[in-house]
Amino acid sequence: MLKLPGLIDPHVHVREPGQTHKEDWDTVTQAALAGGVTMILAMPNTKPPIFDEATLTLALDAAKQKTRCDYAQFLGAGPDNAEIVASLADKSAGLKMYLDSTFGELRLDDMTLWAPHFINFPKDMPIVLHSESRTMAAGILFAAIYDRPVHIAHVSLKEEILLIKAAKERGIQVTCEVCPHHLFLTSPSPNSEGIGGGQGGGRMEVRPRLATKADVEALWQNMDVIDCFATDHAPHTLAEKDSENPPPGFPGLETLLPLLLTAVDDGRLTVDDIVQKSVINPRKIFRLPEQPETWVEVDETAEYEIKAADQFSRCGWTPFEGWQVKGRVKRVFLRGKVAFEDGKVLAEKGFGQNIRY
Repeated sequence: MLKLPGLIDPHVHVREPGQTHKEDWDTVTQAALAGGVTMILAMPNTKPPIFDEATLTLALDAAKQKTRCDYAQFLGAGPDNAEIVASLADKSAGLKMYLDSTFGELRLDDMTLWAPHFINFPKDMPIVLHSESRTMAAGILFAAIYDRPVHIAHVSLKEEILLIKAAKERGIQVTCEVCPHHLFLTSPSPNSEGIGGGQGGGRMEVRPRLATKADVEALWQNMDVIDCFATDHAPHTLAEKDSENPPPGFPGLETLLPLLLTAVDDGRLTVDDIVQKSVINPRKIFRLPEQPETWVEVDETAEYEIKAADQFSRCGWTPFEGWQVKGRVKRVFLRGKVAFEDGKVLAEKGFGQNIRY
């Protein structure tokens, strides 16, 4: 048995409040434990978004009742809430800024709306940027101008990882994460039936989009630049993904560790890489407490096929359907108690703790 510390996923879309038909705090934390993840950081673009004290309380009240692993909740940066979210910083996982298109109260249409957040949000608390390509470059410039750290979410392109590498070399306070789907999947050809078991085009929709083979190889070649693995777990139902207007996003909590361990078996990663990028670095970047008596036991030799039917996520599908992987989570201990064992979640609702309290 391989023994690992409980993993941390710093990028999870819980879908509660507002879209619990896709996922909620209960199902998402069951999925987390099944994947060897003992702490999640939840994104704020829910319905309503988490952008003030009332909405933060709404999310945390639901989490307190339902969670089975530990958690924290991000606040969302809006055009006129910089002082409000700064005052709530210590109760949050950090601040999420959507520098590319998003909706409603979290829309930041121009760079003049970014500055108040860079000025007001405490420098010892993380700011995470959803930014791609040129907006990512602009976000790194803001980090340099305001002399504060930023964390770049879901890096996917060669030009992005090379820019982050250059910024780090010049002492700019920037860290970044990469998602398994951007390491293991590439953009389909125009005539492709899609990924996984012949899945249709809507199931390939994700943001950032799946990139080219050259982009994927650039991520692998610059693994030392990548600070964290994060799933960007973004569940939607199959009916939504197969619709005429499919929403972007993949589930990922339960496939993170087996995919990474398969890469270890293939010689592309080491177990130390997984621990560094899924435990040590996230804890440092996001100022997270250690979880006492918390670990994951994995059967390194177990070879099996990924099947959505075996998973706990409410969305009921995975882009990695049918993939052969090596390494199965057998038991998860959280604060000294068995939280998951042999395919069964044993932690009860409400066992999860808000790590900011």
